[in-house]
Amino acid sequence: MFGRGPRRTSDNTKYYDVLGVSKTAIPDELKKAYKKAAIKNHPDKGGDPEKFKEVAQAYEVLSDPEKKEIYDQYGEDALKEGMGGGGGSGHNPFDIFEQFFGGGGFGGSSRMRRKKQGEDVVHTLKVSLEELYNGTSKKLSLSREVLCTKCKGKGSKNGAPGTCYGCQGSGMKITTRQLGLGMIQQMQQVCPDCRGTGEKINEKDKCPQCKAKKVTSEKKVLEVHVDKGMLDGQKIVFEGQADEAPDTISGDIVFIVQQKPHPKFKRKSDDLFVEHTITLTEALCGFQFALTHLDGRQLLIKSNPGEIIKPEQYKAINDEGMPHYQRPFMKGKLCIHFNVVFPETGTFSVEQCRALETLLPPRSSKTLTDMELDECEETTMHEVNIAEEDRRRQHQHRQAYDEDDDDESYGPRVQCAQQ
Repeated sequence: MFGRGPRRTSDNTKYYDVLGVSKTAIPDELKKAYKKAAIKNHPDKGGDPEKFKEVAQAYEVLSDPEKKEIYDQYGEDALKEGMGGGGGSGHNPFDIFEQFFGGGGFGGSSRMRRKKQGEDVVHTLKVSLEELYNGTSKKLSLSREVLCTKCKGKGSKNGAPGTCYGCQGSGMKITTRQLGLGMIQQMQQVCPDCRGTGEKINEKDKCPQCKAKKVTSEKKVLEVHVDKGMLDGQKIVFEGQADEAPDTISGDIVFIVQQKPHPKFKRKSDDLFVEHTITLTEALCGFQFALTHLDGRQLLIKSNPGEIIKPEQYKAINDEGMPHYQRPFMKGKLCIHFNVVFPETGTFSVEQCRALETLLPPRSSKTLTDMELDECEETTMHEVNIAEEDRRRQHQHRQAYDEDDDDESYGPRVQCAQQ
C-alpha cells in the first residue's frame, strides 16, 4: 500500500538504432557498428559532433554487460538516475575512439595525435677501478633540445600550428602522371612543402625565439652516481632526460660504465687478482710484504711458518675483493698469483749445493752406478727459446712452399714422345 511502485520503463531502443544493430547483437557486431558510425560522424572528417557523442555513448552502454542489462530493462532514464553505476556519458567520446584507432586522428588534428617515443641518448662513462671499488659521483654537462618556452613547442607566435595548404594538413600529396593515351598514374608522396608534418608556418607568424623550429638548445648538468661494485658495461639511466620534441615522449639518457685498465689489479666479477714475484728463498723460507689496496689501505701479506709457495700458485684472501653491487658490505676474494724467481746458474758453489741438498727433500731419481754411467752417452744441455724456434720453423716452411710454387710456374717439363 505504502510501497514504491515498479520502475517505469523508458526508451530502450535508441542506442541500438544509433549503432544500427539489433538487440541480439554480439560484442563483435557492436564493435564493427561503432567503428563504422564513429568514422562517419567524426568531427575531423566533417561529421556531426553531437551525433559522434551519441555513437560513443551508445557503444559505452551496450558494450558493458551490467549497463546493457539495466538499459534493456528500464531504458535510458534508469542510467541517468545512476542505477547500477551511473549513466552512460561518463567518458570522453574521443578517448573511446582512440582505443580503437590508436590516436591516429584525421588530417592535422593535434588532439588525436599519438605521441611517439623519442630515441635514447647513449654516452660512455670511463671510470677507474678505484672509483668502482669506492663509489663516486661525476657531474657532466650535456647539451639537449627542449620545447621552446615562448611558443610552447608550437613554432608560431600565437601558439597555433599553421596548416600546410599544399597537402591540407595530411602530410601526403597525391600527384598524377600521364602514361599514355587514356592512362593516368597516381602516386602518393610526402608533401615537399611541410616534409610530412602537415604544418607550415608563415614567415611573419614564426616564433622569434625558436624560428619555428619548436625546440631550443639548453645545457643540462647531470650528477651521475657510480655505486660501489658496478660492473663494466652496466647502465646508468636518466629516464625521460633526452631531447624533447613536439608530440614526442622524451627518451632516456643512458651512461654505459667502461672500466679503465688498472696497472696492478685485474677484476673478474667480484674477485680481484694481483701478480706478485718472490725469490726462491722467500718461497721456501717465508715472506711478507705490504700491498696497497684500492681504497689506500695497507694489507700485510705473509706466509705461514713452514709454508712453501710453488711457482704459478694462487693464494686467496676472503672479503678483500670488489664490493657486491647494491650489497657493498659483502666483498669477493683477493687472489694473489705468485711468480717464483730461481737463482741464476753459478750462484751456488759445489760445496753450497751439497749443503743445500742436506736440507732439501731427497732426490726423486736414483743415482746411477759407475757401470751404468759407462754405458750411457754423455750429452750437453743448453737454453732454448721455444717461441723463437717455432717462428723460425714457420718461416722455413713458408720459404719452402714459395719455392715449390716457383717451380710449378715454369710448366710441365716432361715432353710427350712422338710416334
